[in-house]
Amino acid sequence: MSDCIFCKIVAGEIPCKKVYEDEEFFAFHDINPIARVHFMIVPKHHIASLLECDSGYDEEMLGRLLLLAPKLAKEHGLQGGFKTAINTGKDGGQVVFHLHVHVYGGGKLSHLD
Repeated sequence: MSDCIFCKIVAGEIPCKKVYEDEEFFAFHDINPIARVHFMIVPKHHIASLLECDSGYDEEMLGRLLLLAPKLAKEHGLQGGFKTAINTGKDGGQVVFHLHVHVYGGGKLSHLD
């Protein structure tokens, strides 16, 4: 999607601090972190939100996406735990309409409940 900021980041058109990349996913540090460690994982294929997902490919992709979160969290020193968030839709606080999982942690996070 040509006007999607996350698609532009994945395509290398907008610089970022990359965390991870494979053929299906791209992860990068949030530009406005709310914790010591805060990055996002996005599918490279544009999907606007969880509201757009269905069974089949999306179901399998979401499983792989969620399994990638703890792997990357541990690699970033969050062995003791971390939080994830998927904001869905305007009413759910989603600002960028490209499915993404926030992974954050490092220190006490109770103020983020």
